[in-house]
Amino acid sequence: MYRDHIIIDGLQYCHWDRPYFQSLKASGITAVHATLVYHENARETLTRFAQWNRLFEQNSDLIMPVHQANDIHQAKALGKVGIFLGAQNCSPIDDEIGLIEVMRKQGLLIMQLTYNNQSLLACGCYEKTDSGLTRFGKQAISEMNRVGMIIDMSHSAELSTLQAIDTSARPICISHANPSFAHDALRNKSNQVLTSLAKRGGLLGFSLYPFHLPNGSQCSLDTFCQMVADTAELMGVDHIGIGSDLCLNQPQSILEWMRNGKWSKQMDYGEGSSNNTGWPDNLPWFSGEKGMENIYQGLLKQGFSSLETQKILGGNWLNFLTESLSAQNKNSAQ
Repeated sequence: MYRDHIIIDGLQYCHWDRPYFQSLKASGITAVHATLVYHENARETLTRFAQWNRLFEQNSDLIMPVHQANDIHQAKALGKVGIFLGAQNCSPIDDEIGLIEVMRKQGLLIMQLTYNNQSLLACGCYEKTDSGLTRFGKQAISEMNRVGMIIDMSHSAELSTLQAIDTSARPICISHANPSFAHDALRNKSNQVLTSLAKRGGLLGFSLYPFHLPNGSQCSLDTFCQMVADTAELMGVDHIGIGSDLCLNQPQSILEWMRNGKWSKQMDYGEGSSNNTGWPDNLPWFSGEKGMENIYQGLLKQGFSSLETQKILGGNWLNFLTESLSAQNKNSAQ
């Protein structure tokens, strides 16, 4: 049953090479939202696109680019893994609103308004004072709505996230985070955010990153699935999916780039603890090719129906992408 369905992981930043693409295909995953950039500016982002173009060329038997939701159906039919690209910050557009459409046409389907810090668009979740959306941020949301680029508030602060949900004319996502009732982390989201997200048709992707989970790297599959069940009670089963935030085979330098970018001379410890200096230990039930299938079986054991489990593992992401990626006029990104 598992391999008959469309399975979508709503966020990964693994070491992208042929062995990993082979592993993805073997896992039964149909499509993955891959982080293109963290803090890269517009020019640096173009180089990242070029690197992915080369990966698509060299591994065309395993992967294919996703620009619209129909490409995911094609990937399933061809037995390939679809890759859709996103940015974990608004740095790819510099300070120029017109670059939103440019980046969408290049293949940037999703963009976070912030990555932990205050940006030109909104406030990140590590700032002490949440100032909400900026004037630029409100206009950027409107432009993202127009061209069919998805707004992601995974690393954003509470007020900024609530304002983005209300400001956007189209549903937004929180691609990789967990409810704060399950684990109190700066990146996790309050009940108010989650209920507001669901009311406006948005989507939450559950994170498998240990710093976001109850019991960290010791979080069991049963505990994870109980968190999913509790969140489904709050938001409804149609508004949840998986956004694993999986970062396999990445060196320490990548972790430092994610946290520090170019802005800090000191190590940013992320979740507020100086003990978090390196990568956390992976969850033993999610680090291999059986990870998503383990969740599939765990959700069935938790009491979800086959249809509900199918939605959580990919159907909800597919529906969200189908509704969100189309441009709103003929002059916008196709």
